Amino acid sequence: MRAIVHASLLSLIVVGTGVTTISRASEPAKSASVRSTHARVVVTFANEAPQSPGPAGSTGRRYTGDGYLLGQSAHEQAKRVAAKYSLHEVANWPIRSLAIHCVVYEIPDDRSVASVIEALSKDSTVALAEPLSEFHTLSDPRAAGGPYNDPLYDLQTNLSDLGIAAAHEHAQGAGVRIALIDTGVDTRHPDLRGRVVRTRSFVDTPAASASSYRHGTAMAGLIAAVANNHVGIVGIAPLAQLDVYEACWQLQPDSDAAVCNTFTLAKALAAAVDSGVPLINMSIAGPADPLLAALVSAAIKHGATFVGAAAEPADAFPTAITGVIAAEGLQRALKADAFGMPANHILTLRPAGQYDFESGTSVAAAELTGVIALLMSSSGNHLSTRSIVSLLRETTETAGPTAGSVSVNAALARLDLEQHHGRMAAREVQ
Repeated sequence: MRAIVHASLLSLIVVGTGVTTISRASEPAKSASVRSTHARVVVTFANEAPQSPGPAGSTGRRYTGDGYLLGQSAHEQAKRVAAKYSLHEVANWPIRSLAIHCVVYEIPDDRSVASVIEALSKDSTVALAEPLSEFHTLSDPRAAGGPYNDPLYDLQTNLSDLGIAAAHEHAQGAGVRIALIDTGVDTRHPDLRGRVVRTRSFVDTPAASASSYRHGTAMAGLIAAVANNHVGIVGIAPLAQLDVYEACWQLQPDSDAAVCNTFTLAKALAAAVDSGVPLINMSIAGPADPLLAALVSAAIKHGATFVGAAAEPADAFPTAITGVIAAEGLQRALKADAFGMPANHILTLRPAGQYDFESGTSVAAAELTGVIALLMSSSGNHLSTRSIVSLLRETTETAGPTAGSVSVNAALARLDLEQHHGRMAAREVQ
């Protein structure tokens, strides 16, 4: 719209259907805020009323505050336009800098805005007649606030590196049960509400308070912290369910360092396998152990999928066992067949509703467990360990800052394609 308005002519600006309602003429200072079902037009009139002062102690008759008055000519023009073109005045206000008077008219019948513009444009006193375009802010709601309302999401660089937001449009881990063999977990943490469905302890003396569950709570948060709860962070598989098997105990009050032994791990592994849980996370490492290796191997043969934290030496438990999926940090190659995950300075949970950063292959294992939960959820829990490894291996990033890392979205896309081909083949057989 042209910015120059000739003060001696009537100018017109037209508002399209559904524009916000303006207050009544008797309330000139109010602005539009309510939607109307009728189309409305905004008309401006030249308003060059002389600014003579009123009697001592008086104020402007129609517009107060700066003494800018409505001239008689503009007032009469407004009434004439309303009558001639069958319009209903709903609001008016002055614009001092342009020396004009503005009036909002409602079209009380079914005439279109275009037809009213056409009629008014033929009026010899009308200088300008055009639609008033609608304008919008250019903020991307997704970019500005992120895809989640969790306030610490922007600090979770691992999720952006892995493309988790896009992956969550396809799967969030719903229907997948995960066994977490670790220390205990602070089940009262607000970001784990509803995620931990069962806990069992296999240590001689369970921790006296949740503050001794630092490592387990951190791993649980990486895997399944609740998304879009206006609290904290987002888990990689926020709809997955966790079964916690406490087999390790914390060594120091303010340290993640924890220890397990053959006996506690054997009891926890046996219980997890007996429960039929399909996915087991072990963010731990230690020496080769025949008893534990036998338990894990038997469970793999019966369909369980294990994820372990890569460590040195090469025969470290559990990742040296054939069939255990190994995870390592992208910054440190520990095992030739391990999958790389961002594992440096990763935000996660701490007991008592707290949050902090964590690093190491424990983190990588928990993240990879979350990614596998997404694949399982997308497939309806029908993926074997071999299929999972194949999907991950074929879609591993080969270039860029995340080279060596799994590509979650590529794996989900390949899985979807394979399932589609499988359905088509089944139909052909029928």
